[in-house]
This record gives sequence, structure tokens and C-alpha cells, in this order.
Amino acid sequence: MDQFGSKNYQAMKQYRNMGLKSAVEDATPHRLIQMLMDGALDKIAAARGFMERGETAQKGAHISWAVSIIDGLRVSLDPSVGGEVARNLDDLYNYMMTRLTQANLNNDADGLNEVAGLLRQIKEGWDAIPGEIVREHAQQAASRTGQAYGR
Repeated sequence: MDQFGSKNYQAMKQYRNMGLKSAVEDATPHRLIQMLMDGALDKIAAARGFMERGETAQKGAHISWAVSIIDGLRVSLDPSVGGEVARNLDDLYNYMMTRLTQANLNNDADGLNEVAGLLRQIKEGWDAIPGEIVREHAQQAASRTGQAYGR
């Protein structure tokens, strides 16, 4: 890549990172969860490609990244609000993290596909939540945050 191409690539990368930062800052809690799920699915897909090409380090890095994202989803659960659904999701997220780790160790594309399928099912349910409910929960969360800071 020539100097001009390198500068363009760096500029595009910075622009993309700023766009992502802005999207995260402006996102509702519901949208953040969607973005995390999308990110985990992207990392799993990339890991599958690296696995197929025998690129072990990149495969491991992307699986590790997917595990971290799924763990972030898991720790964001609130059983006091979500009850049994939150507990079941906690179990499922733990299973996914274990399955991804096994897939990494055994070069098991089926394990990656299984986790991606499970995560897509959860995401489809999440995406189907009506906008009215999403807005109501966002308002409740904002109210709780304001109370926590003495507002």
C-alpha cells in the first residue's frame, strides 16, 4: 500500500471508530444489548473463517473476544428484575462461553455454529420486543439512575 493509500485507510478507520463511539454514546440500553449480540456474532463468524484457514492466533483472539462479549451480556442480567428468564439466560450464556472455549481448543466449527445459532435465537427475541416496552424500560432506567445520583 502506498503512502496515500495508507493515509486513506487510517482516516477511514478513525472515521469508523468515531461512528461506533457515537452510536454507543447515543444508544439506549436495549440498543446496546443488540450491538453486543451483533458484535459477538461477528466475532464468531470471523473466528470460523480463521479456523477454516488455519490461522490459529486470529481464531483464538476472535473466540476470546466473543466470550468476553457474551460474559458482558451475562453480567448485565438482573435476576431481581428478570427473574427466571434472567437465570435461564445466565445458564445459557455460561454454556455458550464453555462451548466456545471447547470449540477453540478442538477446532470445532460445529461448536461455533451452535453458539451462533443460540445467540441468533436470543437476538431475534430481543429484536422483537415492541418499541413501546423498550421506551418504557429506558425511562425507568433513567429514573433509577437519576435517583442514584440524587437528582
